[in-house]
Amino acid sequence: MAGKTNKFQISDDELNGLIQRYTRDITEQERAGKFDPITGRDTELDQITLILLQRLRKNVMLLGPAGTGKTALFIGLAQWIHQGRVPDMLKNSRIIELEMSMIGAGSQSRSDLEGRLMPIIKGVAERNATYEQPPIIFCIDEIHQLMICFKASSFAGIADLMKPYLTAGDLYMLGATTREEYDDYVKVEPAIDRRFQKIHLEVPDLPRTVEILMNLKGNFEKHYKMKITKDSCSRIVKLTDRFIRNRNNPDKSILVLDQACARAIKSGIQDELDTLSIEAAVASEAGVDARAVKS
Repeated sequence: MAGKTNKFQISDDELNGLIQRYTRDITEQERAGKFDPITGRDTELDQITLILLQRLRKNVMLLGPAGTGKTALFIGLAQWIHQGRVPDMLKNSRIIELEMSMIGAGSQSRSDLEGRLMPIIKGVAERNATYEQPPIIFCIDEIHQLMICFKASSFAGIADLMKPYLTAGDLYMLGATTREEYDDYVKVEPAIDRRFQKIHLEVPDLPRTVEILMNLKGNFEKHYKMKITKDSCSRIVKLTDRFIRNRNNPDKSILVLDQACARAIKSGIQDELDTLSIEAAVASEAGVDARAVKS
């Protein structure tokens, strides 16, 4: 981090150490090529960018069913930043995911947990407030677990500690949860709820899901050293839609694509992903007999 270590209450060395221990630097992982391309969500990424550019309420709540790619938008934003697809104000931003399980691991008391988390929050907030360097943007998956009313979580009530920084506009925050959990745990806390702007993610339709698979297939082809055709992608999406009804696209189709390729390799198929491997993968994920799955 730029600047003298005595300029801030939380020194550069302390903050960097905490970030390394208790967070995942999505921007750094993106630069290292760790992620598949995130596609089909340009509208939502445009909305996120608009919110982050605002002066005060620059906090995003991503709402949608499981498997629709809420947390994939964390990666998508990092990819847009890496590709230079954001305005100058957000260029070179860091996308940092707060990993609450790591922050809480081994803590003996509530004060231990807060002693790890709050210096990260405070250190980032005081740097963001200066506008002297690219912002650090926090991401939190399953953000409803930080609410006071979520009694099952040891992190319940943490959101209240962030409130002053959210109010001042010194934090950039992306949170993700389902609509049901949002209604049950976030919406009932108006002081937190009003500090976030909501973006609703819908389950992509079948053509859009095929497009997502087509954009992902290059990395699967490289890994498995086999060809994956558009017909194979279309077949996967059609079969998952028909047989795996309790989960959502694009997640279920991506998982089937991966398993189908693995099955093809295991069967000795080297050149092109085949129909039988796709049907067997769908049957396995759906929990039905493979003979019942036909395209």
